[in-house]
Amino acid sequence: MAAKQAVIAKRGDHEVSKVVLEKFAEGRAVQLLHIGPYATEPASVARMRAMMDASKLVPRGYHHEIYLGDPRRTKPDRLKTILRQPVAAA
Repeated sequence: MAAKQAVIAKRGDHEVSKVVLEKFAEGRAVQLLHIGPYATEPASVARMRAMMDASKLVPRGYHHEIYLGDPRRTKPDRLKTILRQPVAAA
């Protein structure tokens, strides 16, 4: 993985060697862009759950998050995280 090697060359390993690329077919999912500190994510997840209930959808697979900001450089109230939950019809 070229990106991994570039980071190691520029900044040192810092456990980067443990990073793996994994592909998966997720299918249908509910997704929300959460803006704010990680501590307030449960309210966003609750919004996703309410929408799933209203749409007669149930969780399928693992909830996961995609971090779009660096918490070392971004103020907590400006952090952006994509919250994703694969779903299926109830």
